[in-house]
Amino acid sequence: MPTQSRPRRRALLALAGAALAAPALAAPALAQGRYPNRSVRVVNAYSPGGTADVVCRIVFGALAERMGQGFAVENRPGAAGTLAAQAVARATGDGYTLLYDATAHSVNPSLFGARLPYDTRRELLPIFLTMVTPNTLMRWPQFEAKTVPELIDLAKRMPGKLDCSSTGIGTVQHVSLELFNMLAGVKINHIVYREIAASRNDLTTGRVPLQFSNVPSTLPLTQGNQAVCLAHCGPRPIEVLPGVPAMAEFLPGFETWEWNGVFAPAGTPREILQQLNAELNAVVRDPAVLAKLTGLGALTRANTLDEFAAFREQQIAFFADMVKKADIRID
Repeated sequence: MPTQSRPRRRALLALAGAALAAPALAAPALAQGRYPNRSVRVVNAYSPGGTADVVCRIVFGALAERMGQGFAVENRPGAAGTLAAQAVARATGDGYTLLYDATAHSVNPSLFGARLPYDTRRELLPIFLTMVTPNTLMRWPQFEAKTVPELIDLAKRMPGKLDCSSTGIGTVQHVSLELFNMLAGVKINHIVYREIAASRNDLTTGRVPLQFSNVPSTLPLTQGNQAVCLAHCGPRPIEVLPGVPAMAEFLPGFETWEWNGVFAPAGTPREILQQLNAELNAVVRDPAVLAKLTGLGALTRANTLDEFAAFREQQIAFFADMVKKADIRID
């Protein structure tokens, strides 16, 4: 399975920094000259407590303060994020229903194909790239392989006998494991969990001693000495993971990321999309918000509607290639 090309990686790092609404429905909000004038529903495609949930609540909590209206986060996990995405794709495009999604958003078109119950590009409009963060590989503290080279050696001596978890088929963490297997020439089994809490519990008790995750989800476990981070999947040292090596030091070219972003149903007036984009850019520049996100290992940078749309296209193409090469399927 190939890693991202250099131009694609540069594009990613540079950025690391539905029913169509009838005109009569969209017009009143614009005519009143004020949006939002009531609470906005934010459908989060992931479970409470995970990275997407934590970042979502930080960002929309600050946005509510800036805009003077509530942004009510509703967690709707399941089916690799498609349940939430479908609900928002079918919503009225008036700015009062938004989707908070993550990397699976760009994997699902190739993972589900014609079975996907909405058109990602046509029915979900990019608003803002909230953050990107490198993936990580964690181990149970008592696991016998203490380094990546030791893990590769152990996996070669015990083919098909080691287990590694993620929270779904086709997630970027699953893709990271398949990439590891391919580049290292080993076979480590993929153990799928529906909820992050269950996967964390089995990692910290040694039931499934390996897990691909991301920086924000890794920090609480490493800081509490419940797990050890073997490597991160970014290109440079990570301040909040001092001393943790990059996977590319052992497997050249290995680089995988997770991202979060905000979307709206088709038909949402561009004026509202632009307003939300401007306000979200301001939110992530706020020192208090930036400190929280940086402390999590979530990298963010100003981005426009068009930049986020281009980023999504790059990600859809990248994961389509990875899903094909790794033969990842949902039965």
